[in-house]
Amino acid sequence: MANEIRTFGDPVLKSRATPVKDFDESLKRLSEDMFRIMRENEGVGLAANQIGRLKRIFVASLDDEDYAIVNPKLEERSEATEKDVEGCLSVPGIGVEVERPAAVTVTGQDPEGNPVRVAAEGRLARIFQHEIDHLDGVLFLDRTDRGSRKRAMREWRERLLNESTPASA
Repeated sequence: MANEIRTFGDPVLKSRATPVKDFDESLKRLSEDMFRIMRENEGVGLAANQIGRLKRIFVASLDDEDYAIVNPKLEERSEATEKDVEGCLSVPGIGVEVERPAAVTVTGQDPEGNPVRVAAEGRLARIFQHEIDHLDGVLFLDRTDRGSRKRAMREWRERLLNESTPASA
């Protein structure tokens, strides 16, 4: 299926997305497709490279509020940080604790090219940072401690092995 979510190991996830220059109908369609794919997979955020498109755009939804941010930049980060367990549609079923700034201000544009500035805290700040990391080719596993990363990788390998092992007759 086109726009399938790419999973851990796909090189596109470690690639930096390029800035969007054209704010046209195809960008608007891309953001709509991303919202649909995110919701179908019960996610709260999705970056374009997670569906194989190396464009700097992400979508997020929290508390019935939708965000589509093009060419996002983290303008401000709080000094206060919070640790919480994060998951990722590109590494399904795996959760690791990640420490991030508790509040951020993100600037960018909406899919029509209008300026956007969002001050976010708590879970929304975490989602924004997670998605911007994707656009920079950084996975949440890169943001955790070595022991947590090793446990997550072991769990991921076991999950893949179990999925590829045929059921006994």
